[in-house]
Amino acid sequence: MSDNYDISSKRVTATGAVGIGRARIRMVVATLSGAGRITLTSGSGGVTKIDLDFGAAGTYDIMLPGTGTLFESDPFVATATNVTAQTLFWS
Repeated sequence: MSDNYDISSKRVTATGAVGIGRARIRMVVATLSGAGRITLTSGSGGVTKIDLDFGAAGTYDIMLPGTGTLFESDPFVATATNVTAQTLFWS
């Protein structure tokens, strides 16, 4: 038996609230102009849930293991160093 989920996505280009409410992030696609970092917290100033470092410019597809990472509060982009854009996929 397979699990079926409704998946949504949102593209963000800056730090701040993502604006999707409580969510389970399942994948991040990020485009960077150089070496950089993405830090996502559960709400502003909340617990760091995803913290990714990138060594070079490029587009990266990051599938989160299992059922993804649960954000009890609206996901918040705390750090987006050299990030041109990122698309978050969630259910």
